[in-house]
Parts: sequence; structure tokens; C-alpha cells
Amino acid sequence: MAMTNTQLRPTQQLLVDAFKKHAVQEGDFTLKSGRKSAWYCIGRNLTFRGDCIELVGHAIMDALQAKDPSLTEFDAVGGIVVGAIPVAMAVASVTGKNAFAVRKEAKDHGDVSSLIAGPLQAGQKVLIVEDTVTTGGSLMESVDAVLAMGCEIVAVAALLDRGGEITAKCEERGLIFVSSIGAPDLGFEFGS
Repeated sequence: MAMTNTQLRPTQQLLVDAFKKHAVQEGDFTLKSGRKSAWYCIGRNLTFRGDCIELVGHAIMDALQAKDPSLTEFDAVGGIVVGAIPVAMAVASVTGKNAFAVRKEAKDHGDVSSLIAGPLQAGQKVLIVEDTVTTGGSLMESVDAVLAMGCEIVAVAALLDRGGEITAKCEERGLIFVSSIGAPDLGFEFGS
């Protein structure tokens, strides 16, 4: 059963309002996954806004705290360029943790760490983030790069779970997925 707005925590409601105001469009769209949709969310229209940075960071941390307070115990936060970067920086700004970016292609340094930009070190506990998730492909690229570097993933988190599929994909890999809000919170069905 989908959450209704009356069941949302205050940070979630603020995030729903911000997504509706800045990021959600209705129309006829073809998603990256090839699916057709009557709505589209441009998460970057929200996450790159200076007046939303603090909300973005608090929304992720609030979701982690609500799921399991131990999920807030990580050394660094990051994800794949471009969508994850403002989310990672927002979380870093409200927690004081380091942020990092996962590149789409490795630099010519010849090692795994060349996929990572920022102060991430092997053995650290990591939070992987993204703005919006439909099928989870970008999140899994980040997961693979961080695991290859020898880090431990505490959780995988997104502001918006659009597709409703990523939780199962994460569970198959022994990962915990947390989203601040889901498509039903915006008035749409998962995967629609």
C-alpha cells in the first residue's frame, strides 16, 4: 500500500512539495529504460538548487535514520556522475562527511581507484546515493566501483524511488536500499 501525504514525516512532505514544484513534469515521455511514462522527474532541477541543498541532505539522512539509525554511520558518501553528485554534496554538507564521485569511465591511471574522484579510501564505510531511481542501473555502477575499491557499503539511498524495483535488486546483492520518497508519494504508481 502506498503512503499518503498525511503519513509522511515533515522532511518527506517538504521533499514532495519541492519535487512537485521544481522537478516533476507531466506529458508523454520515453524513459532511459525505454519505458513510456505520463510523468517525468528531472531530479537535477531540484538537487542543483541552492535553496534545496539543505533539504536534500536532511531528506536522505532522515530516511536512513527512520529505517535504521546505524545506517547513518558512514565515512563517505557518493555516487555516479552527474545525478548523484549534488545529493552526495548535500549529505556531506549536513553531516561533515567526505563526498566522492564515481566516474563513468576510468582515468588513464590504470587502477580501480581511477574511477573514483574525491577522498575515498579502501576500507571505508560508504553511503551510495542518487537523485531518482527507476531501474537502478546507475546505482549498481556506483556499487561495483566502490566494492572494487575495497570499501564497505552501509546503504544505498535515493531521494525518489520512481520504479519500485531497486529494493529487490539491492537485497539480491546483500545491500540495504532506502528512499526518501516513492512515486506514490507524488501521486503516481511505481513504474508508471
